[in-house]
Amino acid sequence: MTVLAREIMTPSVKAVPQSWTMDQFTRFLTDHEITGSPVSDDNGLIVGIATLKDVAEFRWSSSRASDHDVQLTPEEQQEARRLRMFIFEEMSKLPVEVRDIMTPIVVSVTEDTPVRDIAELMMDEHLHRIFVVHEGEVTGIITTYDMLKLISNDALARRCLA
Repeated sequence: MTVLAREIMTPSVKAVPQSWTMDQFTRFLTDHEITGSPVSDDNGLIVGIATLKDVAEFRWSSSRASDHDVQLTPEEQQEARRLRMFIFEEMSKLPVEVRDIMTPIVVSVTEDTPVRDIAELMMDEHLHRIFVVHEGEVTGIITTYDMLKLISNDALARRCLA
């Protein structure tokens, strides 16, 4: 018998509002000991996903040098660095919202999707999280950690191979 999404998903997904600031979001992730969360709009609909990686990439890309800097003289590179740091410092004074850093693509499977199909989808799309839906509503989430737990559960692992 095939293992289905509903058997390994984590139910009761905690979504964060897209209007939360990055600080609120990172506190939420820390408090719940998770690395990512679905993002909801004002109507409670899931509109994307945001992760610690998104936070890090936003902060990194705001302050790092561009490929065009190699074409500048050393003096111009120094001035470009100074301007980037000034812009980054000024940007950090503005509240960056989750909507600014989230990935607006929601990939989902149904509760009846076999985990083998989920594994293939996650590998093909390089996903670490995938939503589980039932009649259009998000009912759970499956993470790479959930997929790894399958391996440690002999009964489920045997069913996956059947």
